[in-house]
Amino acid sequence: MIGAGIFAALAPAAAAAQAGLLFGLAIAACVAFFNASSSAQLARLYPTSGGTYVYAKERLSDFWARAAGWAFIVGKLASCAAVALTFGYYLFPAYARFLAAGAVIAFMALNSFGIKKTASVTKVIVSIVVLSLVAIVALILQGHPNFANLQPLSGSSGLYGILQSAGIWFFAFAGYSRIATLGEEVRNPETAIPRAILLGLTLTFLIYAAVVVSTLLVVGPATLAQSNAPLVTAVHEAGFAQWQWLVTLGAVFATLGVLLTLMTGVSRTLFAMAADHTMPSYLARVHPMYKVPYLAEVTVGLILVSVVLFVDVRSAIGFSSFTVLLYYAITNASAYTLKPDERLFGRKLATLGLLSCLVLAFTLPLASVIVGSLVMLLGFAVYAVHR
Repeated sequence: MIGAGIFAALAPAAAAAQAGLLFGLAIAACVAFFNASSSAQLARLYPTSGGTYVYAKERLSDFWARAAGWAFIVGKLASCAAVALTFGYYLFPAYARFLAAGAVIAFMALNSFGIKKTASVTKVIVSIVVLSLVAIVALILQGHPNFANLQPLSGSSGLYGILQSAGIWFFAFAGYSRIATLGEEVRNPETAIPRAILLGLTLTFLIYAAVVVSTLLVVGPATLAQSNAPLVTAVHEAGFAQWQWLVTLGAVFATLGVLLTLMTGVSRTLFAMAADHTMPSYLARVHPMYKVPYLAEVTVGLILVSVVLFVDVRSAIGFSSFTVLLYYAITNASAYTLKPDERLFGRKLATLGLLSCLVLAFTLPLASVIVGSLVMLLGFAVYAVHR
């Protein structure tokens, strides 16, 4: 979760809601908690790779399972490509595509050697990102905070703008499902998965809140909305332009961390669908030594290399948020069916999660809703033909 979102989501969230982006952040965190509680309960009962694809198949129907799998794969593939390109443009714009392809190939190889290798690298990446964010907040707060930047808290667009910003912020929280999609590779999944999801979500919200409040106080929503690199702008405004490299360092490692875990999540969903013969069966092959679906990893890697070398999908990230919110709506619908003795939390959380996901999905910018809906309809058409 602590990844590229905090470096990229500030500007569009400020454009949508101005100072109301603070409420949007809180709403996104609440929706993420609702979804996390549902994911934690389901992952505890079904500790297998595939996440909501598996849960929907067990609790709802084959149709909803395929809908969840399709939403996750297309949404997260777009996210992977966008994040890889963002990494390249931050590091060396002239060679962005080649750097993006190189990062994809490196992580494809790393993920093929087992989840312990992936987790070890992730620890290093997240540590660097968190330290850079702490340093950035410390630098920003040495500027001249202006509490007038928080007025009006409701923003100029009112509730609609706040909800739109919440949908944008949600993209920055969505990483908790990666824990659930790796269920077969986790020790003591019944206790480890729920604890990891809820602890990770809490820590992420606290870090995001510190960054957002400090940045908003020093820079103001109007300037943030116009910035392509809001944290760089904040460091400049605070009078520490010479520390811009620190933001670049954090952004580069943040994008790498997101890319690493996204590729892992997509490959596991492909693996689960292949095991059910929804995808080509060769994707379900597991390496005898490293116990990972290595052909699914390679397939994801090759698709992404092709995309980042020839297509600029950074602007298509909106439909990713739409499809991911639909994915979590199915997660909550699956959790709603749990019996009392299967639950860790009350059914109300699943209901709130389902409704809030649908509200945020359909209050995203109209273009994102239209493109996302068309992509989902394409998936349903393929399902109908396959039937």
